[in-house]
Amino acid sequence: MFNTVGGATAQLVRTAGARRKLERMNRALRHEEPDRVPISDFFWGDFTRRWQQDLGLPATASPYYHYDLDWIVTIPNMDPWIRPFETLRETPTEVTVKTGFGAIMHKYFALPMPEMSAWETDTFEKLQRAEFDPPDDPRRFFSAGDNQIAGVGDGFERNSPPWIETVRSLWPDFPVYGSMIEVSECLTRLIGQERALLWMGEEPDAMGEVINRLGAYYLAMAQAEIEAGAGLLDGFVIWGDVAYKQGMFFSPAYWRRYFKPWVERIVAAAHAAGLPVIYHGCGNVHAIFPDYIEAGIDAYNPLEAKAGMDALDLRRRYGHRMAFCGNSDVQVWEQGDRAAIRREVLRKLNAAKGGGLIFQSDHSVTSAVSGQTYDYIVQLVREHGRYPLQLEELDGIL
Repeated sequence: MFNTVGGATAQLVRTAGARRKLERMNRALRHEEPDRVPISDFFWGDFTRRWQQDLGLPATASPYYHYDLDWIVTIPNMDPWIRPFETLRETPTEVTVKTGFGAIMHKYFALPMPEMSAWETDTFEKLQRAEFDPPDDPRRFFSAGDNQIAGVGDGFERNSPPWIETVRSLWPDFPVYGSMIEVSECLTRLIGQERALLWMGEEPDAMGEVINRLGAYYLAMAQAEIEAGAGLLDGFVIWGDVAYKQGMFFSPAYWRRYFKPWVERIVAAAHAAGLPVIYHGCGNVHAIFPDYIEAGIDAYNPLEAKAGMDALDLRRRYGHRMAFCGNSDVQVWEQGDRAAIRREVLRKLNAAKGGGLIFQSDHSVTSAVSGQTYDYIVQLVREHGRYPLQLEELDGIL
């Protein structure tokens, strides 16, 4: 292991507003009623540019600072191989690179998301033999460089800044969460989802051994990240998509046998450091939602409404055994109908009774949402999300 920030935390001064936001977040996650419902989100780069234009804001404006949102998540270098992007093709409109996951990714700059088209690890034997850079390599946390998750997504960024610098820059103003992928997220990037599912079916036990090895790898990386950010992290996010609109990608029994134990261990590592855990998993996860409760997850995100997840229904089923982060239907936001948006926002705020809700979209704020619409949503949450909640005609749905 390695020394961390070397006393640098003492040189930072946290604002009174940030301390209030941290108390607000932690009380909500403990299922207590703070002063008001916390609000934040994940924003597409194209949304931020549209929001700036719609509201006449400068190109440096950030929704997090403009609205003084309640928390923010950071992403270290999680690539198995720490290396610069290999540029295979680039024009003014698109780029194709090979990343530290060994994934060949094609990105049209004008489109929101990239495509993974091929993978360096393209046989099961290569996956079994693969040797990765150390999970606690200091470059993951303390050095600038290319990395797939931070660099090739909604936008495209080379030479991302050191993770610890990002954390330090945000810490005075926001509750800052670290984050780590779990094994399913790794496999999607390392071999592609089709191969991952195929090999689970063809070689379930041998693939289980690979999952266990990757689970131990990312647990060690999470522990190293928590150590690297000691004194600067307020919580931890686990990224782990295992479902789509209709249900899980693979059987709940297989997930419980191989994936769940590593989720539990990352949760335990975060909790041992005093960090609450928000799990981000897309899709319809009804089949294993009780397992996330058993694993000790503090809050589940994003609760995609489009996949049949509903915070009010979950509150009825599970009470306050789990907090919720998200679930406001972004497809309603995209329509711009203020009456419909008001109904959506006030309805979901019912799930905040007794605490246990962080208000966000049911995934992320897309470029189809206008700046004026998001501005209105924040106003609604700030007005009606103050305790005791005043939800008018939409009160009492729970």
